[in-house]
Amino acid sequence: MGAEQQISPLVAIVGQTGSGKSALAMRLAEHFSGEIIAADSRTVYVGMDIGTAKPTVVERGRVRHFGLDVVTPDQPFNVYDFKQLADRAIADISSRGRLPLLVGGSGLYVDAVVFDYAFGPAPDSDMRAALDGLSVEELQSRVLAGGLPMPENSRNPRHLARVLESGTILRQPRRLRPNTLLLGLQPSLDQLRSRLEARAGAMLAAGLIEETQEIVAGYGEREAFRTPAYKAVMAYLQGEIGLPAIGDAIVANDLKFAKRQRTWFRRNVCIHWLNNRDTFAESVDLITTLLNK
Repeated sequence: MGAEQQISPLVAIVGQTGSGKSALAMRLAEHFSGEIIAADSRTVYVGMDIGTAKPTVVERGRVRHFGLDVVTPDQPFNVYDFKQLADRAIADISSRGRLPLLVGGSGLYVDAVVFDYAFGPAPDSDMRAALDGLSVEELQSRVLAGGLPMPENSRNPRHLARVLESGTILRQPRRLRPNTLLLGLQPSLDQLRSRLEARAGAMLAAGLIEETQEIVAGYGEREAFRTPAYKAVMAYLQGEIGLPAIGDAIVANDLKFAKRQRTWFRRNVCIHWLNNRDTFAESVDLITTLLNK
């Protein structure tokens, strides 16, 4: 048996926010006796449930999930942390004869796993805490002052902080992990907008405003609030928009985020984009082929 055949299978499901990744993953996990690893930079936070569309208690009872409720909103968490978490989860799930499903819209988190990114030593916790308190402009100034290379996305605070922590930009390989299948969902703009509108209404009905207030009261305003739903509620709480406008603001924020996600994933030539007719049946066929290699 070759070295590649000894690497356990992994299925990744990616796409824009609201594209139906989680629902498809639940069906596939139940069909293939799988377990889900959430590749989402926001569902790692305790208490941020409604605004991140985190799987419900019932759903977690049906299918085991990893990567949820890992840290509190005042604690740092980045792609380095996620890669360690995901690698451990994949090994655990595979050791029990089950199928790991990596599911989410955080492109860098997904890439770190499926392309097996290598990272330097874990960053110093004190340094990371200090960097988390700086603005984008302050981080950029430190990068320039240190004569370090500016990351491609020079407005992303996590990318800037990582350059400062490591002292360089770690150039990563783009060779897909063996025995790995990447599936992508791409609904039409009309379908996406309709789903996002329904989700925004459900979030507000479920208590999104109250959840936001509780998080602010417990942890203050944090970087985690860059999530589209919380950004809209914060605009309301700060008097920038009225109560009736929150739903529209959530959808507008989601669509902007979805556009960035689409751009990110479209660069990945390894993704098999599913048709919009029967994504479950097509996924079952592709995963069955992977498992029968």
